[in-house]
Amino acid sequence: MASIDEVLKSKFTDDKHRFAVNLVYTANWFKNLYSDFLNTFGISSPQFNILRILRGAKDWLAMTTVKERMVEKSPNVTRLADKLIEKKLIERKRSETDRRVVFVKITDAGLNLLKRIDDAEFNGHSEFFNAITPEEAKQVSELFDRMRG
Repeated sequence: MASIDEVLKSKFTDDKHRFAVNLVYTANWFKNLYSDFLNTFGISSPQFNILRILRGAKDWLAMTTVKERMVEKSPNVTRLADKLIEKKLIERKRSETDRRVVFVKITDAGLNLLKRIDDAEFNGHSEFFNAITPEEAKQVSELFDRMRG
């Protein structure tokens, strides 16, 4: 694969500048790759994120909690949930004590879809993840954690 300098046909002031541009470029590249992959299952990346959050919760979860836990914050969580409800991947109910509070839960169909995605992801994109070692993946993750403070 070509270096970021070659891809963008650009000179950088220093290695930190190169790193920052490379980080943003690669994040967008991976996001597009992953979005294309998820589109084959009929869902978007934010919808996938909601399903994974609900799978981890294993029970009803307040929509406000779902919104807090999302990797990519979205102001349209209700609209995203509505689409998942239409697809019968999640269900919704209102609190009996406070009608403003909405809870959601993943359905069996949602769990089955995640299982299919997990299986396809492992088999279909392993060559992407084979480009780095587990140790390198750990180092980069630790670097990102440190950068966020």
